[in-house]
Amino acid sequence: MTRTSGGRLAAAIIVGLAVLPLSGCLYAQIPEHPTIVDDDPIPTDDPVDEPTEEPAAGMSFVDGATLSPSSYVEWGDGFFADDSWKIVKPDDGNGGWTYGTVDGTCTAQFWQGHIDNIMTAGDDSVSSDAMMATFLEGGATTADITPLASTSGFSYQTAGNTAVENRMVSGSGDGVEWTLAARAFTAVGVGLYVVVDCTGGDIDAVWDEVVSKNAIVITG
Repeated sequence: MTRTSGGRLAAAIIVGLAVLPLSGCLYAQIPEHPTIVDDDPIPTDDPVDEPTEEPAAGMSFVDGATLSPSSYVEWGDGFFADDSWKIVKPDDGNGGWTYGTVDGTCTAQFWQGHIDNIMTAGDDSVSSDAMMATFLEGGATTADITPLASTSGFSYQTAGNTAVENRMVSGSGDGVEWTLAARAFTAVGVGLYVVVDCTGGDIDAVWDEVVSKNAIVITG
């Protein structure tokens, strides 16, 4: 995982993440009961008819353009019953909520909502960079973010994969290591991000856990 180095932009990003804002032009798209991702369902004795249609194997930036305008995109709550994580900030009504590790060293701040006012021309990759530029303080632009960002992945539909392409930036400063990743779905005007910051421990391992256990769920 590449960390941003020194310079004005890196410093601005570090400062911005300490107080990562939710832009006033963005509106919540939080379900009343967040989806709980369960990759190990309880077996039953009754036979279950298997679906005849296989789900899509992934959701690349290009695949995002194929979504129906009526599709619903949301985070699945993979930490709902995880004893190693606790709620730090509950759903704030504006699309955001935060979990923290029980030892207090790391937090994972999630957000989902409409991004109609910040989508840009191009595929979902470009708009994902635009999302990060909007959320970070310090005057960063999409052109500033794109050279620093890399393509990574969120879990898709169920836990334990990295099949949803996202854009990611990472850095450190003032004793804090952080990683921010975002995915825009321009076909439906929705975006999601998560930012993980740690004051100790192995942030790469924590990041992998966050991504593995919290899937992007797409219906419709």
